[in-house]
Amino acid sequence: MDPESKKLLLDTLALTKENNDILHAMKRSLRIQRVMTFIYWFFIIGSAVGAYYIIQPYIDQLISVYSGAGDVLDSLKN
Repeated sequence: MDPESKKLLLDTLALTKENNDILHAMKRSLRIQRVMTFIYWFFIIGSAVGAYYIIQPYIDQLISVYSGAGDVLDSLKN
């Protein structure tokens, strides 16, 4: 093998190793991004469900007050 071909082969090997490192870093970054996105949406949906769970008694009370007011208005009309 002549020196020029050997140098070209070694340069190609170095470039391939560098590309492989970059590819692994991209794959690791994508994996971390997916986990963080899952945690983000879990937090958003969990907060909404938790807020509804905390506010539900007040909402039920308001609904009963409005339905009671509707009954009173209906009895006044009659």
